[in-house]
Amino acid sequence: MADQEVLARVSASAARRGFAVVVLGSLGSLLIYLNFTNPPATFGWQIFLFLFGVFAIWSAVILARATQHSIELTQEDLRESSGRVICKVADIAEINRGVFAMKPSNGFMIRVNNSGKATWAPGLWWRFAGRVGVGGVTAANQAKGMSEIIATILAQRENDGSV
Repeated sequence: MADQEVLARVSASAARRGFAVVVLGSLGSLLIYLNFTNPPATFGWQIFLFLFGVFAIWSAVILARATQHSIELTQEDLRESSGRVICKVADIAEINRGVFAMKPSNGFMIRVNNSGKATWAPGLWWRFAGRVGVGGVTAANQAKGMSEIIATILAQRENDGSV
């Protein structure tokens, strides 16, 4: 991967990251604790409560790992700081950052022409069915700045006629 200038960076703030991990971990621990101290009457609900608690703790661990990275925008692509490409800038068709957009908290949603496989980094971004959501436990001002740069790139592309 060639060294490219980073136009914008979005990262998880330490306070939000810590809060999200603690809340998810606490939820999982509480569900497992309740399952053993005051179990539901049926065995099926006991299994469900235990598995949901384990899932919440697992989600907290995955969120903690994912939010160690940041999202970087270059002229070529939108990527994680680890180098994993989220999408190519050339594939971006539209950006939606409105109040009623189906987007992550403090973020924005982009529609891409080449969707790639569905994947996600909890608290940072997700990609599913031709859409990429950026945001979550990220700083709103960083995401807004990145979305403005993407909108500018799209406007320049449209004006150049290279849609």
